Amino acid sequence: MPVKIRLARHGRKRYAYYHIVVADSRAPRDGKFIERIGSYNPNTNPATINLNFDKALEWLGKGAQPTDTTRAILSYKGVMMKKHLLEGVKKGAFDEAEAEKRFDAWLAGKEGKIQAKKDQLAGAKADATKERLEQEAKINSERAEALAAKKAELAAEAEAAAKAAAAEAAGEEAEEVAEEGAEEAPEAPAAE
Repeated sequence: MPVKIRLARHGRKRYAYYHIVVADSRAPRDGKFIERIGSYNPNTNPATINLNFDKALEWLGKGAQPTDTTRAILSYKGVMMKKHLLEGVKKGAFDEAEAEKRFDAWLAGKEGKIQAKKDQLAGAKADATKERLEQEAKINSERAEALAAKKAELAAEAEAAAKAAAAEAAGEEAEEVAEEGAEEAPEAPAAE
């Protein structure tokens, strides 16, 4: 029975995640499988990979063939490296302690790269947030200045209107006083 390590699609439309499964190559993609050994979610950045390392290594040792994508995932997680080192131990190129030492060194370097990428993404996100907040503060200050200018303009208009109304009222009072004064003044005799 030809056994493959491959991905089985799950999730909704345009938002897929995958189970990493060991299955008969003749079985349908999302159909019957022998064992589920992990999951892969490409929707996150960086992609989330949960893998049972020992089971994957065991199935590779039994002769299961990974598909191209799962081979890349297994390489990323170090399963293919570990298999390669174990083959070297079987051939007598070095002992198992040396293989573990080499694998640990490789794994430490890989984890450093992954952490650096996560830090870079977090820094970029923080920078974008900071820039967005600065732009919002600038826009808010411009709006506040425009609002203050508009309020000052309205206050000036209201003050001018009040002065005009007061001047008009004072002018009307002066006219009334003049009219009253003209009515009270005796008429001068007409010269004959």
